[in-house]
Amino acid sequence: MAAHFGRLRKGATTTAVAAVAVAALSASQAPGVTTDDLGRQAAGAAQPSGDAKTGGAGGGATGDSPYYTDLPPLKSPNPSPSASPTTGTTVSVGEAEAGIPATVLDAYKKAEAELRASKPGCNLPWQLLAAIGKVESGQARGGRVDASGTTYSPILGPKLDGNGFALIADTDHGAYDGDPAYDRAVGPMQFIPSTWAWAGRDGNGDGKKDPNNVYDAALAAGHYLCRFDRDLSVQSQMNAAILNYNNSTEYLNTVLSWLEYYRKGTHEVPDGTGTLPSHSSNSDPGASPSPTTPATPSTPSTPRTPSTPKPGGAGSTSPTPKPPAPSSPAPSPTPPTPTQTVDHLEDANTGKLTATAGSAFGTKVAVRAESKASKGVAKVRVRFTIIGDTDATFTGGESVATVVTGSAGTATAPALVAGEKTGDFTVRATVVGRVLGGLDYTATVTPRQADTLTRTSDTALTCVPGGEFADQVELKATYKGAVAGKVAATATLIKSADDATENDKGPYFKDVDGKTIRTLTDLTTDADGVLKLPKLYADDATGTFLLRVNTAGGAVLTVELKVAAAAS
Repeated sequence: MAAHFGRLRKGATTTAVAAVAVAALSASQAPGVTTDDLGRQAAGAAQPSGDAKTGGAGGGATGDSPYYTDLPPLKSPNPSPSASPTTGTTVSVGEAEAGIPATVLDAYKKAEAELRASKPGCNLPWQLLAAIGKVESGQARGGRVDASGTTYSPILGPKLDGNGFALIADTDHGAYDGDPAYDRAVGPMQFIPSTWAWAGRDGNGDGKKDPNNVYDAALAAGHYLCRFDRDLSVQSQMNAAILNYNNSTEYLNTVLSWLEYYRKGTHEVPDGTGTLPSHSSNSDPGASPSPTTPATPSTPSTPRTPSTPKPGGAGSTSPTPKPPAPSSPAPSPTPPTPTQTVDHLEDANTGKLTATAGSAFGTKVAVRAESKASKGVAKVRVRFTIIGDTDATFTGGESVATVVTGSAGTATAPALVAGEKTGDFTVRATVVGRVLGGLDYTATVTPRQADTLTRTSDTALTCVPGGEFADQVELKATYKGAVAGKVAATATLIKSADDATENDKGPYFKDVDGKTIRTLTDLTTDADGVLKLPKLYADDATGTFLLRVNTAGGAVLTVELKVAAAAS
């Protein structure tokens, strides 16, 4: 962590935002004591010292490690649109503190979406994850994460050795925190290893549960907060969840302050450019602040050259002038991340995007992230977003998909699946973590089609004047030999084979009010391609009449209807 931790002065937390949080806490009453599934006491009362071997001290996800106490500014974070001077793309500009690094923000929103599906009664807002992420790690140290969401270096809290902190002896053999003696809080959401062992999740689908990965950590934090069938839309239950994460009233007030701030508006900033906090709840200047990274050993000083007598001067003790001390080498600049080297996106031979309603598109959107030299850039996150009035989705039912570029710099979106809405929509590709112009692709959903209509029966359709036809007209639609389900159709009683205008005499249908109609619209074949028309009636006219049925795709069938007096 590049930020310097200063001691927080008394009264530094007294702001209007904190007052809102405290008022919310007071109004909700103190949350009761509950017990989690590991038998540890949770929020609402003073914690026992616990058993160091089981991580019982503190009981929260973080082991009640230190946290950042910086509060949000009083100014509203509502962003305002502004055009990028380099790309012309409209971006959101607002308070620096309201900016959340792109990949980190994506992780919070993805975790919220997963919890909305798996635990809809929890009502977890992504802004709560953002508030906790701000307080625990400064949004993963300002978004210093790679394309997969993993921090470039571990984020570690102080060792929980009982010296100013909880006493939690090692539970992971140093696997997560690198400390074989004591546990430390780990990663962007600061989980202690004993909690991560059961709470960890795989949020980015790479088959691993890594507390240093912001996608994994955000999803784990969401599930942790949603335990005990909590409904976080109820303030008292939200308070209990936050206190269970870190059992401190000051922690609760700080998280609620950031939650309220983020709910008023945030904007995306490039990875690695987020604002770093500077104050820690650790008031012991001799203890390690949290979270931080392992310190780099200082360069040893150069030994002083001893003085020597002047040549030819017996007994002279005048020292030889000392050479200037060598200056410390300037620190080498941090190399740019792959995302920072991307200059633009290029199309990667995406074909025409067309599909029939309800079917998968045969072509996938593919783009290539390139540098200024037009070389492909690997390990860059590309976000594909479906935009427009459509119910089309990517495979899996999502409207947003994030893909990491391969060795050639290419990212291919998941297959598109058309819904029932026809017409055009847009698929937009953008680089996560950079404000660059994106690529837009137009996709078209066409109506379901049929190219053939046949009757399901060869029985003659006859009726006497003023009577009703005994058999209903039933048809089957196919398209290229396959069943054509959910295909739109119309049926009209026409004047003749050469005149398709509606007839004004002969057979007819009835509407819901019993009135005569001779054209039916908004007909649709069923899943088996079958279309069964309503009952037909006859007026006093006799003769052979025609019923014509048309479907989307061009299928046409003309059916004969005979009206004749009954034989004597």
